[in-house]
Amino acid sequence: MPASPNHFKSAIQQGKAQIGLWLDMGEAITAEIAGTAGFDWLVIDGEHGPNDLRSIIDQLRALATSTAEPVVRVPTGESWIIKQLLDAGARTLLIPMVDTVAQAEALVAAMHYPPRGIRGMGAVVARASGFNTIENYAETASDGLCLLVQAETKAALSNLDDILKVKGIDGVFIGPADLAADMGYLGKIDEVEVQQAIEGAITKIVAAGKAAGILTFNEAYNRRYLELGATFVAVGADVTEFSSAIRALCARYKGGDVKKSSSY
Repeated sequence: MPASPNHFKSAIQQGKAQIGLWLDMGEAITAEIAGTAGFDWLVIDGEHGPNDLRSIIDQLRALATSTAEPVVRVPTGESWIIKQLLDAGARTLLIPMVDTVAQAEALVAAMHYPPRGIRGMGAVVARASGFNTIENYAETASDGLCLLVQAETKAALSNLDDILKVKGIDGVFIGPADLAADMGYLGKIDEVEVQQAIEGAITKIVAAGKAAGILTFNEAYNRRYLELGATFVAVGADVTEFSSAIRALCARYKGGDVKKSSSY
């Protein structure tokens, strides 16, 4: 049987907006529930969520019948973890803290088998190949893979023009909280200078023919970024949505103020 197509990758290549949600609970049941909501993509967060390889595989399984594309954020852009996650069946990877062209080129190489890259030949025993039931998996694997890199520092933005020229990068995701912190505005993405940097980066990414992405918990910002042409925009996280909902429920019966999520 052939591998299923990556509709998320096709959509962002065509400039079709994809709305997503962050999964930070690290549980298959919450991923499965989120998979029924109608989002286009769901991020299984291996950087800040309490995840390891096995919990990520459990969530990939839970989302196997969902129309949402599972996007796995790796804890770090190292070739060994990329190899493991690809073998585990992840097709779309989000890599944090990509500051240079050299990093971007190394990530592209890690995604693909030789001669294009350096991915190790182990899929015959892996979930990615349907445990060796997908015909010609190694020859066709690259077709369904999607590589998204995060630009979230001043260095990344200064190198953005060159990073955008790297063949094999499908999209660039702006990390607003880390960018604000690196610019000297810890926890203050609302600062004019930060917003100008974000909007300028999105405009540059779109003009280069790449997909631009971002996550904030601020609806006005998210809609603005979509207007600028961002195509993969995450609008919340399972943790914040769950905590807000249960606090609001409790407050309705017991009174008191409901703590709102930050603008990040």
